Formats: sequence, C-alpha cells, structure tokens
Amino acid sequence: MLKTMLAVSLVGLLLVIGGCNSSSQETLYIGGIPDQDASILQARFEKLATYLSEELDMDVEYVSSVDYAAVVTAFRQGDVHMAWYGGLTGVQARLAVPNSVAIAQRPSDENFHSVFVAQKGLGITSLADLKGKTFAFGSESSTSGNLMPRYFLGQAGLDPEQDFASVTYSGSHDKTWKLVEAGSSQAGALNRVVWETRKNAGEVDLTKVEEVEVTPPYYDYHWVIRGDVEETFGSGTIGRVQAALLKLRLENSERDKEIMEAFQSEHFIATNNANYAAIEEVARGLGIIKD
Repeated sequence: MLKTMLAVSLVGLLLVIGGCNSSSQETLYIGGIPDQDASILQARFEKLATYLSEELDMDVEYVSSVDYAAVVTAFRQGDVHMAWYGGLTGVQARLAVPNSVAIAQRPSDENFHSVFVAQKGLGITSLADLKGKTFAFGSESSTSGNLMPRYFLGQAGLDPEQDFASVTYSGSHDKTWKLVEAGSSQAGALNRVVWETRKNAGEVDLTKVEEVEVTPPYYDYHWVIRGDVEETFGSGTIGRVQAALLKLRLENSERDKEIMEAFQSEHFIATNNANYAAIEEVARGLGIIKD
C-alpha cells in the first residue's frame, strides 16, 4: 500500500514538474518595421514564424508594431529577440543592444535603391526640379524612405527643410506613392522594390504619378538578432536561426515559395554588422544618430 502511494505521488510530482517546464517554455519573438500595408506584413511574418517554429523546434511568435521606432524600442527592451530592419533601424537596434548581430539579408539588399516619384504633368525630370515643391518622405526612421533620399538630395544641393514648400512623413512606402498619386504631395521618395512591385501589379495609376530618378545603391534591409538569445535559448541559437533563414529557397517547396515571395526575394544570404557602417556614417552626418 505504501509503495503504491509513493508511486502515485512520484507520478504526480513528475506531471507537475513536466507541466511547469511546458508552461515556462521560452518564446522567440520576432518583429519587423511596418514599411508596407499591415495585411502584407501580417502574412509575411506569421508565415515565417510558423516555419521557424517547425525548423527550430521552439515557439516563435510575430509581434506587430505601430511604427519603426517601436520595433527598435521592443528590441532594446527584450520584447523582440529578432527583427527585420532597414539599414538605419538595424544600426539603431545594434547600438541599443550591444553584441547584437546582423545575420541575413536578401541579395537585393546589397544593392538597394530609393526612387523619387512625382505627380505627372509638373515637368519634374530631375532632383533639381523638386525645389519649391511639396514633398513626402516615408517614416523618419526609414533608410530608403528618408535617410538615403535626404543624403542624395543633399548631394544634389537640396535641403528639404529650406528648399521644399513643405515636408510630410507618410509613415510607409505604400502611403508615400499614394499621397503623390492623390495629389496631396507633389513628389516623394520610397523603397524601389515596393514601387516596382506595386507598379507591376497594376496598383499605381501611372497617368497620375511617375518615376523621376533612382538613387545609387546602398545596403539596406536585414535580420538582426540579440546577442543574449543564447543565454535564453541555448548555445548555438544564433547559428541555428541564421541557418534556418538561409535554408529558405523559392524553389524548395510551396511553403518556402510563399515566404520568400512575401519578402520579395528568392532567398536570404548571410550578412554582418560591418556592411552597415556607411549607413551609420550617413545617419551621424545628418544628425539622425547623435550619440
């Protein structure tokens, strides 16, 4: 009788311990800057979270954010462990969390471009023609929607605050071209990939908005992971996450195809922090990064 009671107690104790371990299982939270329409981002990151959960055998969840700065704040506070950043926000995130690492990007992110667009019929054919016009940037924290367009405008001798009739921040690339198309702004700058994708899909009314100029290339979007994830999820976690991202291929399966099409690429490639040194230099030169 005593042996039976002890056996039952032991089983109960093991169930309690097992239940505690299960409920305390850590979740890897991922995020991304809200640079496009929310529905597009939701589908993109939730599909990736499901893939990473299966590939890494851990719970992975997507955390949405209201703006670019919120993704950096969540990363700094540890509410997000890994995020899809633009060049500028990636630099800001790594400065906020020492030992964080840039681990993957798309091939196109090695040679990324911004595009300047304008209302059709205004006779705007070069950056010089933008003087005196109303202008829309994307988010203030956007690399391709603000930082690099400002840099190239400066190279053309234009100071947005001094030379434009007004400056607006749309908050996302999709909103920028829509503002120009609607006539709310006479010109604007945005991510060229978004512009080409929307244009090829027939979503842009090309009788109302046209391309003016494409910038020279620069490094932009990339995945950044906190350096302390290995303390939480175990040694080798960074390498495992990077390998899972690099394993994705458009041609591998329908699942991979859906994920990579959502990221507008065929696959990811490895990257590193040093690739974004020029972005940090430009941001400091423009006073966007001050410390």
